[in-house]
Amino acid sequence: MAFDWFKRKTQNITTSTEDKKDVPKGLWHQTPTGKVIEHEELKANNYVSPEDGFHVRIGSREFFSILFDENKYTELDADVESVDMLSFKDTKSYTDRLKEVKAKTKLTDSIRNAVGTVNGTEMVISCMDFSFIGGSLGSVMGEKIRRAVDYCIKHRLPYMIICQSGGARMQEATYSLMQLAKVQSKLAQLSEAGLLYIAYLCDPTFGGITASFAMTADIIVAEPGALIGFAGPRVIRETIGKDLPEGFQTSEFLQEKGFVDFIVKRTEIKDKISKTVNLLVHS
Repeated sequence: MAFDWFKRKTQNITTSTEDKKDVPKGLWHQTPTGKVIEHEELKANNYVSPEDGFHVRIGSREFFSILFDENKYTELDADVESVDMLSFKDTKSYTDRLKEVKAKTKLTDSIRNAVGTVNGTEMVISCMDFSFIGGSLGSVMGEKIRRAVDYCIKHRLPYMIICQSGGARMQEATYSLMQLAKVQSKLAQLSEAGLLYIAYLCDPTFGGITASFAMTADIIVAEPGALIGFAGPRVIRETIGKDLPEGFQTSEFLQEKGFVDFIVKRTEIKDKISKTVNLLVHS
C-alpha cells in the first residue's frame, strides 16, 4: 500500500530521527554489469569488482599505492606543468581549462613519475591520469617521460609506463604530436642502454599513445577487457562500411592477434611485474 509507512508505529518500527544515518556518498560502486560493491571492499581488491572482475578506472595515486611497497615512493618532476603556448581556445581557453582541471584533480598534468620498490625491486613508473583531460599526450607528458628515461639510464633501473589515454591533446596541436618522436627517441636510448621497458595498457588506450610508445615496449601487458586501439570502433565501422568482429579492440582480441604479450588482472599486477623484471634483468 502507498501509505503503509503510516503504520510504522503499530508495526513496532520506531527508529528515532536521532538514530537515522545518511548513507555517505561514494560508499557503494556499481559496475556496468549491474554489480554493486562497497567502496572499501573494492579498494581492498585493487579496485576490481570481485563478483564480475570489472576493473574500475583508477589514477596514478591508486596505481602507485598498489605497486610500490608500503605505498612508499619518491615522485619525480612534480613541478613540470603545461602552459598555453598557442593561446588556444575552443569552447573555453586552454588556460582556463588547465586551471579548472588542476583544481578538480589536484594534479599538475596527465602523467606522474615515481621511483620506488616493487616487491623489493627498484624501478621507475610513469602513470597516466585519465581524469586530467582524458590522459592526453601533451608537451608535459613527453617531457616527463624523457626525464624518467634519463633517470633510469643514470641509475640503471627498469622502466614502466601505465597507459590510459584518449590520445594527443588537441589544445597543443603540433607540440603534442612532436612528443611522439621525442618519446620514441628516448626509449631507443633506454633500449641501447640495455634497460627494460614495460607498458601496461589500461582502459582506454587510444590514439597516438597506441600508435607509438604503448606498442613499442619490450613487454606489453594489458588489463582484462581494456579497450585499446587508434581510432574508435564507430569511426572504423563507418570508414570500412562493415561490422566489426565481436570484442574488437579489447585486450583479449589484441592478444589473440599478437599485439599484447599477456593480460594481467590488477589484483596480480604487482607480483607479475616484479617477477618479469627479476626474470629479465636479474637472472
